[in-house]
Amino acid sequence: MNRIFDMNNGFFRGLSKLVDCIYLSVLFVFSSIPIFTIGASLTALYYTIQKTIKNDRGYVGKEYWAAWRSNFKQSTLIWLINLLMLIVLYGDIQILKVLEEGGNPLGKAYVLFGVMLVLLLLWISYLYPYIARFENTTKAILKNAAYMAILNLPRTLLIGLLMLVFGLAIYLVPITILIVPAVYTWLKNYNLEKVFRKYMSEEDIAAEEELNREYKN
Repeated sequence: MNRIFDMNNGFFRGLSKLVDCIYLSVLFVFSSIPIFTIGASLTALYYTIQKTIKNDRGYVGKEYWAAWRSNFKQSTLIWLINLLMLIVLYGDIQILKVLEEGGNPLGKAYVLFGVMLVLLLLWISYLYPYIARFENTTKAILKNAAYMAILNLPRTLLIGLLMLVFGLAIYLVPITILIVPAVYTWLKNYNLEKVFRKYMSEEDIAAEEELNREYKN
């Protein structure tokens, strides 16, 4: 009977994770409102999922804002580059669609630009988790994230599928934005961590696993 009210049983732990995911998603949405801060928010979101939601280390709010501040400069620079690319590609697609509707054969090129937009989104899906997990120069981050996405294509495509499903969920039921960012990132985390571990030394992996065990015990 006492197990029913034990805060460490599966039900209460699951409920606690759900509340944390909602809280984390709200933090992400709130800190992304200025638009130019989205990069820092994406980095902090992944960092907090990895450290707090997944491995029970620290507190959601504290870890989120600490990661947001510490990675703000680099994440924002990269995000502004990404944002410019997104705007250019989206604009090109819209212009080409107008040309196609007018009968111009060049308009069909919007499909090519659409593929480029998808590839850009997949690259972005690696960039900010990479910043959250590794310290490197901006140039190296841009390059390494692209290499990882290409060399781990099956996982990249799975991440793309998750992005599509959760993006559709927000489109159809906007209120889900209050939980989707954290849940999507949590599921993405399980894929990306398998990729990232390939590029970590055995010593770093062992040290991180030991730290996680200490917190859980």
